[in-house]
Amino acid sequence: MKSLISIITLLMLNLIAFGQGVNFEHITFDEALAKAKAENKLVFMDCYTSWCGPCKYMTETIFPQEKAGEFFNPKFVCVKFDMEKGEGPELAKRFGVRAYPTFLILRPDGTVQHKIVGGGDLDRFIAKVEKGLNEKTSL
Repeated sequence: MKSLISIITLLMLNLIAFGQGVNFEHITFDEALAKAKAENKLVFMDCYTSWCGPCKYMTETIFPQEKAGEFFNPKFVCVKFDMEKGEGPELAKRFGVRAYPTFLILRPDGTVQHKIVGGGDLDRFIAKVEKGLNEKTSL
């Protein structure tokens, strides 16, 4: 009986894991760059603050959507940093982040490919990110 309950619990956890939104990893900036290089991906970095309303909207409403996960997870190593804590202040200075939310698309070597300031609805936000994926339309 215990094994049956364990199996059912594992299956339920697997179902919950699939179909979720953006998988923001809790790793350092350098670890994100290394992982992006190893996986041949870009880094998507959410630069936020705890007091920022639009940042909270993106975190609570946009990024948890299944469609967001389907778009971001295969293409990016996704990370988020509070620009006022931990590595955040140094990253804000390094990348010139002055407004929130700011989203950066970074190459595995740490250079900026694209920068988006402000959030919005998912479809328009994905369109902005897609613009950043194209070398001709990115920064």
